[in-house]
Formats: sequence, structure tokens, C-alpha cells
Amino acid sequence: MPRHPSSTYRLQIRESFDLDAAAAVTGYLRDLGVDWAYLSPLLTAAGGSDHGYDVVDPTRVDPARGGSEGLDRFAAAARAAELGILIDIVPNHVGVATPSENPWWWDVLTLGRDSPRAEMFDVDWEVADGRIRLPFLGASLNEAIADIRIDPELTRRAPFGTLRYFDHELPLAPGSIAPGEDSSTPEGVRAVLARQNYELRFWRDEAAELNYRRFFAVTSLAGVRVELPEVFDATHAEILRWIEEGLADGLRVDHPDGLLDPGAYLARLAEKTGDAYVLGEKILEHGEDLPAWWRTAGTTGYDALAEIDRVLIDPAGEDGLDALDARLRADTGLAEPLAWHDLIHDTKRKIADTIQVAEIRRLERGLRGLDGVPADEAKTIDALAELLTCFPVYRSYLPAGREHLDAAAAEAAERRPDLADTIAALVPLLADPTLEASRRFQQTTGPVMAKGVEDTAFYRATRLGSLTEVGADPGVFSLTVDDFHRANQVRLAAWPHAMTTLSTHDTKRGEDVRARLDVLAEIPDRWAEVVEQARARATTGHGPFDNLLLQAVVGSWPASRERLHAYAEKASREASEATDWWDPDEEFESGMHRTVDAVFDDAELHALLAGFVDEISAPGWSNSLSAKLLQVTGAGVPDVYQGSELWEMSLVDPDNRRAVDFDQRARMLADVDAARASGDLPPVDASAAAKLLVTSRALRLRRDRPELFTRYIPMTAVGAASAHVVSFDRGGAVTVATRLPVGLAARGGWDDTVLLTHGTPVVDALTGRRYEGERLALSDLLSVYPVALLIPED
Repeated sequence: MPRHPSSTYRLQIRESFDLDAAAAVTGYLRDLGVDWAYLSPLLTAAGGSDHGYDVVDPTRVDPARGGSEGLDRFAAAARAAELGILIDIVPNHVGVATPSENPWWWDVLTLGRDSPRAEMFDVDWEVADGRIRLPFLGASLNEAIADIRIDPELTRRAPFGTLRYFDHELPLAPGSIAPGEDSSTPEGVRAVLARQNYELRFWRDEAAELNYRRFFAVTSLAGVRVELPEVFDATHAEILRWIEEGLADGLRVDHPDGLLDPGAYLARLAEKTGDAYVLGEKILEHGEDLPAWWRTAGTTGYDALAEIDRVLIDPAGEDGLDALDARLRADTGLAEPLAWHDLIHDTKRKIADTIQVAEIRRLERGLRGLDGVPADEAKTIDALAELLTCFPVYRSYLPAGREHLDAAAAEAAERRPDLADTIAALVPLLADPTLEASRRFQQTTGPVMAKGVEDTAFYRATRLGSLTEVGADPGVFSLTVDDFHRANQVRLAAWPHAMTTLSTHDTKRGEDVRARLDVLAEIPDRWAEVVEQARARATTGHGPFDNLLLQAVVGSWPASRERLHAYAEKASREASEATDWWDPDEEFESGMHRTVDAVFDDAELHALLAGFVDEISAPGWSNSLSAKLLQVTGAGVPDVYQGSELWEMSLVDPDNRRAVDFDQRARMLADVDAARASGDLPPVDASAAAKLLVTSRALRLRRDRPELFTRYIPMTAVGAASAHVVSFDRGGAVTVATRLPVGLAARGGWDDTVLLTHGTPVVDALTGRRYEGERLALSDLLSVYPVALLIPED
């Protein structure tokens, strides 16, 4: 297979869509124009896992996903369809929610530091007398003791017996039950617990008392020390077999920023795989560059997603949407809206002070006793929390990135002058990559950023939902066409084989939800009217959240009642303003769910929203087709998330992992091909056949005519409506896409606007229409679809 793909197609592999089901759609992927199939994690995951990121056994392909034989069959089918294979891997952590499923974790819980697997996990053994803290009790130990059962039965898996607490099962350590001891009494249970290599804690203690590294704030995902060669080898033997035996051509590395040294990890992976195609799921802040020394083809494409979204947003709508946000906040009795930078400072600090306390305390313990560290532990913890809060990017990679630490220190000292001396004392230590605390600090900035920004601030910044996407900066409202072109030119020059994306299993809203919401920036006053009329019929009592919820309703219309209830619950708890995950506000949530129900049960409200959706659907479809063509033909390797060749109207996970009807898509593709051959072009409507046409033609062209995609040159349009077009030449293939369709219609269409070309005859790969001349009238070129893909007539 080629060393890199021309495109990929993401498939979510799980029990209900296993590797054999994936093998059955390889022919469809080939017909669609896909180059490589891109599979979600395949290693054995926790029982019932739909996503696969909670691997419990990295030594084998998950039997529930088809097992190694299923992977063999999938690979054979993919090769028959001339598809490459990219597989997602998870090196940072493993699943420990059910210890009995994870043999390595089970062994460590049984034997503690004496386990041969003890060094695999990132545990602070100096805390809790060398025991692993397990916070899952429903109350304090004193209250929960009556519900803990000791089972002395010896089995091969539990040679010293087990402990049970409702659905939780844990192994007992050697010598747990003394001869003649009655382990059925509370006193006996306490005696047995005192002999274990773990310490049971109230579930609320996880935020402050946990003593093992985890993924973000997910206690059921324990960090793995993949920086140790023996751990790398043990966790990657099966993965490397895929590459060696031709079962995979490339790898997508999940969350490399969680690793102690991502660059060293990627170098080792490159050496072991012979420099296979590898992508890193790296979130770049606006203006940040991927580390140039990483042995990777690039990121998974959230930077491209943000650029495509923003070039389709009308900058003129910012003031109107800001004014609506301010009114809604005032109606709720909230303070004036914060600038984005100040908002995320507050939400990141909230994370540092709550669910990341255990990690920050571990940092303080690592610094304790070093020269220059203040004796006041509480003040050191406070200063560390402020530094983490002010850190401007996901992480640094010392010695590179010292400037980020200095920037954080300057801002932290300005915001907290009472901590300035402590911060000044800590910075030289945190800048020293030889110190464990410094290395661990770099692993902690990412969780504070991710939880504080993506999982909190994104649900508080409600002025326009399409701005709040993974890897995006909501403080950047829109992007000029020139800036969009520059971003593509930089990608082609620096990372030509990096992935680009519009939808993933992690996006907060599907690509076509965002495309529809982009229309609101063109009609902010009309949207404000709809919001006010809707709130008069039903409201949660929280104006900004009403705005967020109503955008979800119109953006995903016609989403089901169940989907919107699930979204409302997750969004409100993530925002952590009116309710939250730890202490849900029943009164607010009841009103919130009544508001969702009113969308379906209140005839006037339903008619209002349905009518508004009718107003914005057509311009939303225009944005969708433009976004898809810009992505598939732009610089980088486009990924099509499963099912998104039709309208992708999903909301945040797990909604975006719903089953995909591939039979329907295969039938539609055959119909589109037949109609296109006869000159019968599908209309732009709710069927999404037009999107399927655009996606398939662009994918096929990239795969079959790579010589047409060798450069990136912005094209020039002139005329009264020239601001409404984005066009570029990829080396023979010329993309033409409409932007701001409401404004275009309001000014009467394209009028005299023309695209300047070389004058050689071209054919639109979408419609089959032929054009020649040096000035192509956009009113003619874009009369059928809001996009065109021009190729040489030959």
C-alpha cells in the first residue's frame, strides 16, 4: 500500500458492528472513493464498551469486536477492495473500572508493589502506606462496611479469595484471612481490609485523594508508564504484529500529550514500525504549531476543522450574537459576559481546584524538599493550580516550550500577586526537565485545559455553537478567505499528509449541525427573535443555556425527544453553572427536561422552531456542501467520519456513535451514480443525495488522479459578490465553494462575479458540465450546486 493515504473513512468497531460487519462494507468504501479504512481501537476493551478507549487487555484483539480472526478477515476484504488500513491505538491508559477484566491491574491489586506488573502503572506508592486508593464506595468506609463481603473461596483467578461490594469485585492479598478469624463481621472485614494492597474510599475522594495517574479525570482509566521499554514492548506487541503481518498500514495515536515524553514515544514507534504512517491526536491551540521533531505525519485534523468552520461564518454577525448573549445573561441575573480568555481562566481554575486536586497534590509532593520550594504546602498547591490555569497551550515538551511556562508565570503573578514570590520560586524547578515534578507538570496541563475548556467553557460560551469545537478557539469568531488560504498553504508545506476532519467521535456537534448554525451569524437579529419567542413558551430559567439548547434543537432538527433530553443533561452538567455531575440540581433539571418536552408537545413552539428550520435549512445545506468540498479537496488527508457522506446531524457523544445504515448509503450511491451518468443530478434537499455526490466525486478524484493535487494556489474572483466565494487550485483540480449564502441571496446572487482561470477547457466533476474561457461566470458555474470541482477536460 502507499506510505500514506489520499483519504480515510472512520469506522466505529464494536460488538454491534464488528470486524466482519466492517469487512462487509469495504466494497462500498471503495465505490465511495475511499483510500484507507480507519478503525477505532480494536484491543480488548471493557465489557460493553462502544468506543474501545478503555482497553483492559492490550495483548489481543477484542473477541467482542471479532478477535484476531475477524481482523484477518477484515484485512483480506480491505485488500481485495484495494484499501489501506489505519488503526486507532491507546498508549496512555487502560481500563480498570472492572478489575477482573484487566489481568495486569488485578495482579497489582493482589500483590501490590511485589507484582511484576506494578511498574506498568503510574502509582504514587509513597501515599496511603503503599496502597492503591480505590474510590468507589457509596459512602464513607464506616458507613459502607456493612455492605462489604469477604469471600474466602479460592479460585485460579483469585488464589487468596475476593472482596465484594455490590457489583464491585476485588482480589484479596496473600494472608488476608487469619486462621480462625471471622471475616463476616464488621470487625473481621476491617481486619481483612487492613491487609490489602488497596484502600477503599468514598467515591467523592477521587478528586483529592487518588494516588494513581488517570486519563483526565476518569478514575476508571489508569495511566500506563509506556515510557519504560518493557512497558512499551508489553503493550505494543500485538499492535506491532499488525504492522509486521500487513494487517495495518498505519496507526492513529490517541492522546499522545498524556505520555511522559510524546516525542520519544513516537520515535520509538517509528523505529519499531519502519516509519509507518502515524498520526497523533494532538490538540493545537490557535496559532500553535505541531512539534517539528515528532516522527509523525501530523495531527488528526481539528485545526483544519476550525479553519473550515470559520471561513463560512459571517464576521458581521458577531456583534448581534454578542448582544443577544448579553441580554440573556442579564435576564438570568448573570454578570456581563467574560472575554474568552477570562472565561477559560475561571473554568480551568475550577477544574484545578476540584477534579485535578489529587494530581496537583502529587506535584507538590514531588517538589517538596527541593531547594527554593516554599515551606507553605498550601501556598505551593495554590501557585501550581494558578500556573496550570494560566498555561496557554495543552502542554510543553521541555526543553522546548519554556516560553509557555514563562507566559503562564507572568499571567499567574499578575492575577495573583499574593503568589508572585511562590510562582517565581517554582518556575525554575518546573522548567528543569530532569525533575520528576517538571515532567509530571507537563502531563497535568492537558487535563486542566481539556476539562476546563472543552468540557466546561464550551458549554458556557453559547453565542454560536459552531465556534465551540474541539481544537477551536471560540474567541476567534471567523476567518478571512485569505487567512484560510494561508492555513492550507502552511499545511501543505509543513504537514502535507496530516489528517483533516469535519466530524469525529469526539466532536461536540456533527459537521452539518455546525454548518446550519453558521447561518445564525448571517441573521443574528432574526435568531434573537426566535429565541425570545421560544423562551416565552418554555424556558429553563437560564437564558444562555436556553440559547445553547435551542441551537441544539434547530441544528439537529428533527432530532428525537430522547436524543435532545440526553444532550440537555450532558450539556447542562458539563457547563456546571445551574447543575453539575456531582450534585445535580433536581429542580433545574426538571425544568430543563420540561423545556425539551415542550419542543414536541407545545404546538406553537414546535411550529415556531419548525418554521425557522425551514428558513435556514437551504443555506445550511449550502454551507455543508462547501465545507465538505473544502475539506476533501484541501491540503492534508481528508477523513470522512462514518455516515457523514450524508447529512451528519449528531450531537455530542455518545449521540455521534449511533449506528450507520450502510445498506441505505450503498443503494443511494448506486442511484446517484446512475442518475449522474444520465445527466439527472440530485437536488440539494433533505435526502442528502447531493452531499453524497460531492463527497464521492471528490474522494474518487483524489484517489484516482493524485497528480491533480500537488500544490495549493488561491484562485481569484472579481465582481460585486467576490467575497462570497472560496476557490483554490490544487495542481489541476480547482475547488469553488460558496460562503455566506444568505447574504449572497440578499444581494441578488452572483451578478457579474467571475472566476479568473487559465482559459483551458475544464469539466465540473460534480455536474459533468463543460466550461472554457478565462472568466467563468459564477452565476453559471454555481447554478446547480453551491460548489464546483473543475478538472482538465481530458
